[in-house]
Amino acid sequence: MEYAVLDPRTGQTVSTFPVATDDEIAQAVAATASAHRSWGRTSPAERAAVVRRVGELHLERADELARIIEREMGKPLEEGVGEVEYAASIYQYYADNAEQFLADEQIEVTSGPGTALIRRASVGTVLGIMPWNFPYYQVARFAAPNLITGNTVLLKHAPQCPESAAAIQQIFLEAGAPEGVYVNIYASNEQVETIIAAPSVRGVSLTGSERAGEAVAAIAGRHLKKVVLELGGSDPFIVLSTDDMAATAEAAVAARMENTGQACNAAKRIIVLDALYDEFVAAFQELLLAAGPAAPLSSPRAATNLAEQVDRAVAQGAQLASTGERNGAWFPSGVLTDVRPDNDVYREELFGPVAQVYRVRDEEEAVELANDTPYGLGSYVFTTDPEQALRVADALDTGMVFINGVGAEGPELPFGGTKRSGFGRELGRLGMDEFVNKKLIRTVG
Repeated sequence: MEYAVLDPRTGQTVSTFPVATDDEIAQAVAATASAHRSWGRTSPAERAAVVRRVGELHLERADELARIIEREMGKPLEEGVGEVEYAASIYQYYADNAEQFLADEQIEVTSGPGTALIRRASVGTVLGIMPWNFPYYQVARFAAPNLITGNTVLLKHAPQCPESAAAIQQIFLEAGAPEGVYVNIYASNEQVETIIAAPSVRGVSLTGSERAGEAVAAIAGRHLKKVVLELGGSDPFIVLSTDDMAATAEAAVAARMENTGQACNAAKRIIVLDALYDEFVAAFQELLLAAGPAAPLSSPRAATNLAEQVDRAVAQGAQLASTGERNGAWFPSGVLTDVRPDNDVYREELFGPVAQVYRVRDEEEAVELANDTPYGLGSYVFTTDPEQALRVADALDTGMVFINGVGAEGPELPFGGTKRSGFGRELGRLGMDEFVNKKLIRTVG
């Protein structure tokens, strides 16, 4: 295992970083444990001041930070700046709401005399295992609520994101975070098990693949540690009716092509009523094929993996419309149709600029197809009928439903899924409550 920056635009290795030694890992765990003893006892306002400054420094260095991830995982500069700004808004959100979210929660006592309340307190150190596709945003949604709560953070970033990992660590130090409150570690997979086993590490949050989620959950289970998992997704985009087909097709393209199609909650399966199918596919396919590739995938390996899936789908009977051939990490956008349930890709996640489009008879079949997947992260419903929108939203087995809109996420909105997309929530008030001791204090007489 190696932490290295391999620029997907050129295929050239830019820099390498050594994996931490076992002694360095032990020192990092000890540092966060020691820091928690004081950080967990500071006031929410004091912690909020540090977290707020972290957000401000992200904004001040937006261009610099964006250029780092442009070479780490190929994100275009403008999109990188947008990600940094969104990460900053998350730090700001938790700083603004720290005291409100951590305020005592009074309980009406009906079982006898006296009073009762719930007081939220930190639990210790929490390990974050982060992916490469949103190097700043993913860290922000994990680190901000935990640090506001009073937990300390060990952060293991993706092996291809060592420079952004170091830049985030430097920002925390310059923002005034005491030593040991936020510690970046270039840990190996084997060292992760040692970290989770440490008594001072009270939980682990992972965003990544199903395989990684299974491994981390198994380790955490053996050590009785809480886990939050945000894993894969194959989100449906359901078109039931529209009074503007062009706008609906544009929304579907935007939902599919975010981050060059490399987003867990991107719209990957487009499900369209029969009466709208031909018109929609004509508009959607024209737009999607014209949209890319604007950037490479994260690595040549990622492009190879996607190519294998697409080639297998075609060999098993699917039809592919595409703009060309793969070139290194650059992958052409494409649309797969005529995908049947016995095709492997029917139950797989495509991480790149390739969409699957399905034709259905009616609302009932649309919901059935949308739910016929191992995943349950997000979903999109487009309809002109408000009652139908809520009816379908209730029927979808997903953690999130977005009606008649895309790109509608926000720091205040909880993010997470069901089934093999994981469990637990990040962002919003719910994200604040994952790694916290909700302590009952009961006073009698």
